[in-house]
Amino acid sequence: MKNTKVRNIAIIAHVDHGKTSLVNEMLKQGGVFRQNQEVMDRIMDSNVIERERGITIFSKNASFVYKDVKINVVDTPGHADFGGEVERVLKMVDGALLVVDAFEGPMPQTRFVLEKALALNLKIIVVINKVDRKDRRINEVINEILELMMDLNASEEQLDCPIIFASARFGTATLDQDGEGKNMIPLFEEILTRIPCPDGDENKPLQMLVSSTEQDDFLGKLAVGKIVQGTLNINENLVVTNFHLPDKKELFKVQNMFEFSGLKRTTVTKANVGDIVCIAGATNMTIGDTLSSQNNVQTLPFVKISEPSVEMSFMVNNSPFAGKEGKFCTSRQLRERLMKEAVRDLSLRVFDTESADTFKVMGRGEMHLSILMENLRRDGYEFQVSQPKVILKKEDGKTLEPIERLVVDIPDEKTGNVISVLGSRKAELVAMHSTNGRTRLEYLIPARGLFGYKSQFLTDTNGEGIMSSIFSSYDEYKGNINRRNFGMLVSYETGEAVQYGLFYTQQHGRLFIESGEKVYGGMIVGITPRAEDIVVNVCKTKHLSNTRSSASDDSLRLEPIQKPSLEQYIDMLGEEEFLEITPKNIRMRKKVLDHTMRGRESFRKKNKDN
Repeated sequence: MKNTKVRNIAIIAHVDHGKTSLVNEMLKQGGVFRQNQEVMDRIMDSNVIERERGITIFSKNASFVYKDVKINVVDTPGHADFGGEVERVLKMVDGALLVVDAFEGPMPQTRFVLEKALALNLKIIVVINKVDRKDRRINEVINEILELMMDLNASEEQLDCPIIFASARFGTATLDQDGEGKNMIPLFEEILTRIPCPDGDENKPLQMLVSSTEQDDFLGKLAVGKIVQGTLNINENLVVTNFHLPDKKELFKVQNMFEFSGLKRTTVTKANVGDIVCIAGATNMTIGDTLSSQNNVQTLPFVKISEPSVEMSFMVNNSPFAGKEGKFCTSRQLRERLMKEAVRDLSLRVFDTESADTFKVMGRGEMHLSILMENLRRDGYEFQVSQPKVILKKEDGKTLEPIERLVVDIPDEKTGNVISVLGSRKAELVAMHSTNGRTRLEYLIPARGLFGYKSQFLTDTNGEGIMSSIFSSYDEYKGNINRRNFGMLVSYETGEAVQYGLFYTQQHGRLFIESGEKVYGGMIVGITPRAEDIVVNVCKTKHLSNTRSSASDDSLRLEPIQKPSLEQYIDMLGEEEFLEITPKNIRMRKKVLDHTMRGRESFRKKNKDN
């Protein structure tokens, strides 16, 4: 039995290939908005951080109606660090729109999401987006997509997928490569024709798989999932089980139920096979849970989320400024918040350590963990973190480390410099080709070789380079990699930075702080090109005398500063440093604050190494 009035699709792609913009146009032309209604760009990116950074972080549901058929759309993240969001929502849909840039073609995340979709035997519709670009290379991109699908062992049926040529910017789609689209109707028609109806018997006992959870200020925790079998009614008593937790068996009563209508949730009293519904009051529910009838308890298997590859230590802030700027500063509060986040985000792992004030947090990458930190600080938490490290494995007596597949797209004249730097970071070149004055390099590189490289890459390519990477496999440890070739400017004493002290400090390097900022001994106030740390006194004031000279004071001009972002701070972190994060400030500091003690520790370490 099939529910012919429903189609469930996911939008999958590499970052910046236009998924969210395409969903915008589909909803507009699907009649979700009034004809004269003003609709902002990327309306699906409703989270504050998503709009600030211009990326999708969380999967989101929406729907529209075309020819009396309800089309449920799931917008997914494109960044590799949030691949766990993609993996879990693919269990909710029956097909996927694979969006590919008409110039860039398939990128690392394209391979990742397509592999997951093909493994679940989803029907694929390829959408080549941004065909309005002057530098488009449509024929080459089509060949690259087909080669990728064959490389991923796609079936003949999956290879026989339609290709849509679209411009999300202008809201057009067409099946003719050389034709000019007028609207999104050709895409809608292909969805109705190619994407199968949800399959299931509505007369059998209920089965529903929870694929995501949301938090509502009024309704509390919400469980979102697709009804695989049977019908779901309001006030029905159900049993909650989990494939990976055999002991879990809890009773649950459905008191509030919603369906997605456009971008909103509408209350319903009954839902059928194939419907994606949202259930309120799901306090103890987690992603992967199965809801089933009391008289026929069955547990549905859930996709195994890929393992994290990067770890950091989150700890209670113990700097001299601890507790002055945050609302939540204790280890209990920090632990509760991290554990709560680990339940919502299956790609995240949180572990207690021997110290009650320190927690080990594992994620899919630096950005994955930095978004967590940003959310924590915006919620009023104050804490500090250590240097990110890759998660190593032991197999047959060998140490294995995560290897990333890195793709860089750079101007031809910048190739030599990029190849040289990546070579020093133990990267192995596996493919290279050049077209239209740009070169694309594909590498296999240790994940730790990418730490701190992004800012250097942008500098080396004058901001014209594009880089992206995704986890490839575990391989033998590649040896030592020098993560940074610069030192730190470390404050000598606690006090307030003054212009006189900063003027003489800036001669050693680039400053992070301005005049009037509070500092403490051991706090890092800038970087220096020298490969060793320099202790500076930014609180130093001019020696007073009875000789006045206004001209000498005017000459103390400070260079304009540019405070590093959270990601840039994380990239710069060394093994002997912490990053102090509060709702108001981000400060970098040494683990040992006292200058004399730090010197003794360094002396002991050098003697031990020798």
